[in-house]
Amino acid sequence: MTKTKQPKNKPYRSAFSNALWSFREIGKDAPMFFLLMVLEVPLNVALAYADIYLPSLVVADVTGRAPLEQAALRAGALILAMLVCHILRNFCYHLSEGYMSKYRHKKGMSVDRKSLNMFYQDYERKEIRDLSQRASKATEMWDGVQPISDVPRRSLKLVENILCYLLFGSVISLVNPLLVPILTIAPAVNWFCARAYRDWEYSHREQWTDVDQKMWYLLDKTSDFAAAKDIRIYGMAGWFRQVFRALSGQRLYWEKKMILRRFLSRIADLLVILLRDGAAYLLLIRMTLEGSITVDRFVLYFSAISMFASFIGNIMNEWNGIRATSLELSDYRRYLDLPEQEGTGEAHVEPLLNTAPEITFDHVSFRYQGAEADTLHDISFTIKPGEKIALVGLNGAGKTTLVKLLCGLYLPTEGDVKISGISFRSFYRKDYYRLFSAVFQDLQAGFFTLEETVSGQIRGNADTGRAEQCLRQAGLGEKLDALPQGIHTHLDKQLYADATELSGGELQKLMLARALYKNAPVLVLDEPTAALDPIAENRIYLRYQDMARDKTALFISHRLASTQFCDRILYLKDGRVAQEGTHQELMASGGEYAELYELQSCWYKPGYTPPETA
Repeated sequence: MTKTKQPKNKPYRSAFSNALWSFREIGKDAPMFFLLMVLEVPLNVALAYADIYLPSLVVADVTGRAPLEQAALRAGALILAMLVCHILRNFCYHLSEGYMSKYRHKKGMSVDRKSLNMFYQDYERKEIRDLSQRASKATEMWDGVQPISDVPRRSLKLVENILCYLLFGSVISLVNPLLVPILTIAPAVNWFCARAYRDWEYSHREQWTDVDQKMWYLLDKTSDFAAAKDIRIYGMAGWFRQVFRALSGQRLYWEKKMILRRFLSRIADLLVILLRDGAAYLLLIRMTLEGSITVDRFVLYFSAISMFASFIGNIMNEWNGIRATSLELSDYRRYLDLPEQEGTGEAHVEPLLNTAPEITFDHVSFRYQGAEADTLHDISFTIKPGEKIALVGLNGAGKTTLVKLLCGLYLPTEGDVKISGISFRSFYRKDYYRLFSAVFQDLQAGFFTLEETVSGQIRGNADTGRAEQCLRQAGLGEKLDALPQGIHTHLDKQLYADATELSGGELQKLMLARALYKNAPVLVLDEPTAALDPIAENRIYLRYQDMARDKTALFISHRLASTQFCDRILYLKDGRVAQEGTHQELMASGGEYAELYELQSCWYKPGYTPPETA
């Protein structure tokens, strides 16, 4: 992956860039929300001025001894106008929330979509998954703040407060022109303090992100029903509590640091307010006592100065808020902007879907990021169309890495993987995946029905008859017949009371059925019988030739008894093909494969006792 070079503590995008991006996205995805937010700005400005003008108007009428009817009419008209503005503002706000919820949901979906479609090799990296978590957090509501929507809201609030600043500043300048710059300069101290805190928080965010991720992982595991038996049998509850306490202590350490720094910035803000407002109010009192201004003007100016100070603070707060939420929005945009390995699309996959293709590894090497040495070294071999290959070797030999390269989940560091002579890079990645039906070691099933799991389709869109046939072919016929709802039975008892729980062997058969349903021209089985007993394993192997008929197949196993069903065997050692040939040829050669096979075959002989316990 071509990495976007970015200094560690520098935001991916500026606050101004994020604000423009937010308005552009809202204008595209939720134009009514944008219009309603904009309408709130003049309404709020009008209400702010009316709030200080109404008391002054009443005092002027009282001190000027205006007729009661005239005073009531003027005050009533202003109150009615304020009421209409309030109603319109609340209407715009509540209506905009409905549009905004859709926008928030759509942006949250974009993070999920990115995670689901991201190139596997990239998503496997911890730093990418951490970034994914922060991007997802930017779409969620935390303490009343959601960065994906708060940046545009705060931006318009900033505009609103700037307009109020100009309006109220013009009123205050009538008292003394120097008041405006004095009241404006003072809050700069607070702004710099708040900015320093936000910069510190952003530069250290990875520290508590890592701790939070571990805590959520731990909480997820303690509530995982699948782990309940192990937790009880092995007395792991105390260990979980101990680990959680340790993580909580680390999180509390950073919380204390944040609270202390936030408290210091607020103390500075309080001192500024006392100096700023105290001086302004003393000036007004002196001018009133000297008769320079009337009582109603005093009320107007007093209210204006009080509000003016709040607008200055609001401008600073909104700007700091924009910067703070913008930092989180930067993580969101950075995650979505991560480059993809899509392939060129020069080749089309359709002509290869109905025939067993040839597979060629052409001097392929692979090294994991940060590793000092290659996991695979200059691998070259060809699997003929329709050939069944067994890939064997000890743990760490590179078997699963090779399979991930074949399936397009990894990119070779050097060399090329070709399908019927065409480089895998010539296909679009999603099209390339259509060539493979795979069953990997780490089995995953959701809360779907058996039919939905096998077909990958929501109920009603799948071929039910074909899904059932695949389940029976994979060895789940008896299980299917014993379920009252048959193929429509759900899998997760935590969500469905009438669901079923599959054993490890049954789950492995379910994954085999899913691979059969896809019916891709290349069948990849990574330890397909690891969770099966020897009898069930033998039954699966007897069906193996039928399952892989008219397909090119690559079969990984630690149990070498399975290799007799394959046309050829590749024995991997230290990331290289150490031996190659049929089972009979490799047994006759007397190499490491033969030694390993003889060692394992003893376990299948009646009356055998391991040497360690003999």
